[in-house]
Amino acid sequence: MASAAPTHPTACLVLADGSIFYGIGFGATGQTVAEMCFNTAMTGYQEIMTDPSYAGQIVTFTFPHVGNTGTNPEDDETADPVAAGMVVKWMPTDPSSWRATQHLSDWLAGRGRIAIGGIDTRRLTRAIRQQGAPHAALAHNPDGNFDIAALVAAAREFAGLEGMDLAKDVTCAQSYHWNEMRWAWPEGYAPQTAPTHKVVAIDYGAKRNILRCLASAGCDVTVLPASATYDDIMAHNPDGLFLSNGPGDPAATGVYAVPMIKDVLEKTDMPVFGICLGHQMLALALGGRTIKMSHGHHGANHPVKDVETGKVEITSMNHGFAVDSQSLPQGVTETHRSLFDGSNCGIRMDGRPVYSVQHHPEASPGPQDSYYLFERFAEAMAARTAATTA
Repeated sequence: MASAAPTHPTACLVLADGSIFYGIGFGATGQTVAEMCFNTAMTGYQEIMTDPSYAGQIVTFTFPHVGNTGTNPEDDETADPVAAGMVVKWMPTDPSSWRATQHLSDWLAGRGRIAIGGIDTRRLTRAIRQQGAPHAALAHNPDGNFDIAALVAAAREFAGLEGMDLAKDVTCAQSYHWNEMRWAWPEGYAPQTAPTHKVVAIDYGAKRNILRCLASAGCDVTVLPASATYDDIMAHNPDGLFLSNGPGDPAATGVYAVPMIKDVLEKTDMPVFGICLGHQMLALALGGRTIKMSHGHHGANHPVKDVETGKVEITSMNHGFAVDSQSLPQGVTETHRSLFDGSNCGIRMDGRPVYSVQHHPEASPGPQDSYYLFERFAEAMAARTAATTA
């Protein structure tokens, strides 16, 4: 149950430019330093906090009602929260959902994540949009005592996400098998008992719901760590390769990931599908470049246009880096583009079943407009199998 609100500020958010936001702390106590971003989704705060792509970031939620559905073990995208901290307008209320098993504040406290409420999130979001994603220090102290100078210094000393390989910090320690499918009433998460395709998924920070979508599309999924080599992958004799989402600078992760992807493209004809960081890894392997965005795309309402069909999809996004569409070489086609800022959101390799998207077709949280991409991946593997057995 939520406790009575304190009569004085118990948390403090400090930006590198010296801006100070006082509020009420909840969750864990202590201090954390990270990059600030904002998310415009109206639901799915638990999935957002446990999305490995948010490693190294404090998330500001623009929607004020955060915490009203509580938390439950089924909605975790990974074992524990990965985002460094949470910033909200209103303090979380007691849960009002039949699925809730724990109050948001207790859930955060038990997992060592700091949160602050009572913040003018509109002002903070405007600052992020106008000035770019700032470095920030977030502190929670029930006594209300804060060393502001030290917090400003900590924010300014944060190295930032450029040049930072965070995939190695959130990837799995060893390979594992996945067969759980998407949630459906009334069974919940049912197992895939009749898969038709063997897929190796490289875990750069994979969300569980992406793996569930692969299983629901008929895939028998083996997950390998981010450092997996070509030989590691081929030892499983897969029908297709999936490149997952993840955090950090794609150029840094690409140091070890890109050579593996190049080997797969040069030595096999298997279908390859990438999402988010996996999209950026594929673009780098094909000769493109990536760039750091001002404040990134984080939300569940981003319009993306399929430039080949003219179809517009409403998508879920979470990325602070983007593929530079001007850098794509001949033989690589841009397939999707953001209608917010024109940034690249998808590519494909001409004449090959090799493609990727920046947005999240598993959409957890978010709309289901792009789920067909998983089915397209399965169809490409089925076509390849039919061709090789004919």
